[in-house]
Amino acid sequence: MSSMSASAAPVAVEKPLHKNELLKAGSNFLRGHILRDLSDHSTGGITEDSAQLTKFHGIYPQDDRDLRHQRRKAGAEKAFSFMARIRVPGGVCTPGQWLALDRIADEFANGTLKLTTRQAFQYHGILKGDLWRTINGINRSLLDTIAACGDVNRNVMCNPNPERSELHTEVYQVTKAISEHLLPRSRAYHELWVGDELVGGGEPEAEPIYGKTYLPRKFKIVVAVPPSNDVDIFGHDLGFIAITDAAGKLVGFNLTVGGGLGMSHNQIETFPRIADVLGFCTVPQAVEVAEKIMTVQRDYGDRTDRKHARLKYTIEDRGLAWFRHEVEQRLGYQLGAPRAFHFTDTGDRYGWVDSHDGRLHFTLFIQSGRVKDDPHYRLKSALREIALAHQGDFRLTANQNLIIANVAAPDRPSIEALLKKNRLHTANDASGLKLNAMSCVALPTCGLALAESERYLPELVGLLETEFEAAGLRHDDVTVRITGCPNGCGRPYLAEIGFVGKSPGKYNIYLGAAFNGSRLNTLYQANVPDTEIVALLRPIIQRYASERTQGERFGDFSIRTGYVKPTGTPQDFHEAKSAKETSA
Repeated sequence: MSSMSASAAPVAVEKPLHKNELLKAGSNFLRGHILRDLSDHSTGGITEDSAQLTKFHGIYPQDDRDLRHQRRKAGAEKAFSFMARIRVPGGVCTPGQWLALDRIADEFANGTLKLTTRQAFQYHGILKGDLWRTINGINRSLLDTIAACGDVNRNVMCNPNPERSELHTEVYQVTKAISEHLLPRSRAYHELWVGDELVGGGEPEAEPIYGKTYLPRKFKIVVAVPPSNDVDIFGHDLGFIAITDAAGKLVGFNLTVGGGLGMSHNQIETFPRIADVLGFCTVPQAVEVAEKIMTVQRDYGDRTDRKHARLKYTIEDRGLAWFRHEVEQRLGYQLGAPRAFHFTDTGDRYGWVDSHDGRLHFTLFIQSGRVKDDPHYRLKSALREIALAHQGDFRLTANQNLIIANVAAPDRPSIEALLKKNRLHTANDASGLKLNAMSCVALPTCGLALAESERYLPELVGLLETEFEAAGLRHDDVTVRITGCPNGCGRPYLAEIGFVGKSPGKYNIYLGAAFNGSRLNTLYQANVPDTEIVALLRPIIQRYASERTQGERFGDFSIRTGYVKPTGTPQDFHEAKSAKETSA
């Protein structure tokens, strides 16, 4: 007989903190040994601890994975370089800033600019010896990389092109205010990259919002302006849905919480999640509400398991009612009831768009957001020429495209002439499939990639375009997204057709997301070789062309006809239908 009483409850074993929590706590507010590692000329890389801390400064160490085998055989270290991500709240920058970033790309990076899925810029291929000059140069352009990565609030996104410019101005100001308020206060960034020094004898440094250990994981905030859901608001930790009155004046925001798209293959305890609508706040309350929501996650998020550390798991475990009560306790007042809203799509409006108040915007399609010069399409040079002539601003979209924004009517002919001279306007004549396709970077620089993404997208879209065009669907808008791993940077789980890298040349295929971004897709078939993708999808495309109802979207059709079922549980999301069910 056991000596333990039959009625005694098992003793709960407290899990130890993840090692990153101890690293943050002992980092002297994100300084660590970064400076020492950058001064070590014996290697092109930095230590693992510094690699974690530089993320808070917007910097990731990477290496060229195409060269790994060759360099290993030669006994050389990896071909190390760095990625730098530039924080651009709302995706808005000036022509002068564009020109500065264009120059830095040529001087210190790989000669390209990457427009990300979260309205930021990225540089790739920065060598260790050029890193300080790169980040310092970015700051001299009045942009920065602070908090573009790491366990903090990341770049705050907002709809870059509502139909009315004055509404965008209001929403953009809220976006910037939230972004600035939630920045880390540590002077480490300025000491390392800008040249500031702390004055001896000053007050002890503190992080009034974050504390010494910051957040359990990254935190993402977006602002949407219905009817456009271009920011994919339901896929983020915190969302603000702009609500206007009958006269079109901004009165406040519906709040969404608990969205997130990262997961791990074959681990059902990890899953993407659609955000819940929490309540309503007024415009003056928005910044405070953002802070209090984030601090609840700061205090209750899981710091023992980074795969369980996002806000979506906190809400999934504790419930929305508990979360709202905790937020309102910190606010000292109750949130309002959500107001009516309606989303129609997640895409961009290409070409010239009149904002009805005398300002014009031209949205340019840029595949995968990669701004570079090719022999037959000198995009980077053309945009440099436009930046020299443009008097408005540039706006990065959440779909990796670029808006030449705030063009005064008299300036349209000159901008239009530059677009035509450089054949940029023809990019918008692409198929509906191509114009709604998106990818992450993946190989060769991302250390997490299991398969190709950006480099494979043109071929993949070309193959699928052939099928769609043969079915008479060239101009139909269908969202297609591909990522090299399951972390979801390209938001593949909100695509009507999603591809997620499983291993080299193989992908999990997901179907059935809503065109307006309000529903996740579901695993259709796992581990599909790239050579079999077209044959697998061809019958569905053909049936869609012949059997769809009036106005029916591809994702809705995939569910109605039984190819997949709507995701109801994490198990539903992870499990594909059997071969027998699929063939039926």
